[in-house]
Amino acid sequence: MAPKRVLLLCGDFMEDYEVMVPFQALQAYGLTVDAVCPGKKAGDVCRTAVHQLSGHQTYSETRGHNFELNATFDDVDATSYDGLVLPGGRAPEYLAHIPGVVELVTKFATSGKALASICHGQLILAAAGVVKGRKCTAFPAVRPALVASGAHWVEPDTNSATVVDGNLITAATYEGHPEFIRHFVKALGGNISGSDKKILFLCGDYMEDYEVTVPFQSLQALGCHVDAVCPKKKAGETCPTAIHDFEGDQTYSEKPGHDFALTATYSDVDVSSYDALVIPGGRAPEYLALDESVIALVKHFIESKKPVASICHGQQILAAADVLKGRKCTAFPAVKLNVVLAGATWLEPDPISRCFTDGNLVTGAAWPGHPEFISQLMVLLGIKVSF
Repeated sequence: MAPKRVLLLCGDFMEDYEVMVPFQALQAYGLTVDAVCPGKKAGDVCRTAVHQLSGHQTYSETRGHNFELNATFDDVDATSYDGLVLPGGRAPEYLAHIPGVVELVTKFATSGKALASICHGQLILAAAGVVKGRKCTAFPAVRPALVASGAHWVEPDTNSATVVDGNLITAATYEGHPEFIRHFVKALGGNISGSDKKILFLCGDYMEDYEVTVPFQSLQALGCHVDAVCPKKKAGETCPTAIHDFEGDQTYSEKPGHDFALTATYSDVDVSSYDALVIPGGRAPEYLALDESVIALVKHFIESKKPVASICHGQQILAAADVLKGRKCTAFPAVKLNVVLAGATWLEPDPISRCFTDGNLVTGAAWPGHPEFISQLMVLLGIKVSF
C-alpha cells in the first residue's frame, strides 16, 4: 500500500512549532508530507515565528527557524492527498484572503478528508466557510471569526485543548500537539501499537528548540509516557532553548527559542523505570557532560541495553560518559573530534539528515534528521503506526 500523503499549508511567520512538529512527526510515522506556500516553490523558505505566553496580555513573538518548502503550491492536486494540516501563527491572517487557499481548503473539507487546523489556522477555515454548524476550538482571539462564520465555538479550558468533529480536528495551541496529531493519524485510518513505553528526556538550558520538542511531542502523540528532566530543576520549571539554524554562515546561527517546561524533577527520577533515553543537542550538552550524575544516568541506559537516542551535540555527553568505544555513530560535524577521541567509528552524516542505529544506540547529526531519528527509535521500542 502506498504511504498516506498529507499536505501542509504554510506561510511566512507561521508558528515555528506548529509547522515543524506535525511535519516531522508524520514523516517519522511513515507518511509523505508536502509543505507548500502560495507564491513560493519547492526549495524556497518561509520564515517562522516563536509565539509564547510570557505573562503579558497576549503572546510574545520572536524570529524562529527558517522552514524549507518541499513542494510547489501551484503544482498541488488536492485529490492526491489524504489530509490537510493548517499551522497557526500570523500566516493565516493573510493566507485567508488568497482565493487559491480558500479553494484548496474547501476541497478538502467537502471531500470528507482529514482536516487539522491549529491556533490561528482556523481563520482560514472561517474564510472558506467550512465550519458552519461544526464544533471547533482555536486560540481564543480567533473566536469572533469562527462564531461569525457559524461554528459552534468550544472554549479551550487549557492551551492543549483539542476538539474533534467528524473529519475536522482543531486545537488551541501547540501545547495540544500530542492529542492533535494522534487524532489526525486516527482520521487518516492509522493504528498505533506498542506505545506503552516510558521515555526520559535529558534537558538543559539552551538545548536546541526543535531537538527537544519535536521528538518529545512526537512520542507523546504515539501514546508514550514522556518525561523531561534537567539537573538542579524541578517539574514545572522551564529551560530556555536555542534556535540553531543554517543561514549561509560558516557555522549555525543562534536565536532565542521557546521556553520548554519540564515534566518531572531530576532528583526524584528512578531511571530504572524508563524504557529509553533521549538526549537533545544544542549548547546544553557542553555543560551537562561535566555533571557526574548525568554521566551515571547515561551509563545506566547504555549498560542496561535500553535504547538511547542522541542528536547533534548530545553526543558530547556520550563521549564524556565513555560509552562510545567500539560503537558506530554520527553527530553534528563539529562534534566529530569528541566522538573519535572517545573511540567510536565516525559515520559521516551525508546528507545532514542521516541517522544511524548501532545496537541500542541511535544517533543523528541535526534536527533535519528528526524523521529518521524518531522512526529508528520507534523500531528499537517496538512502536508501529500502520494504515
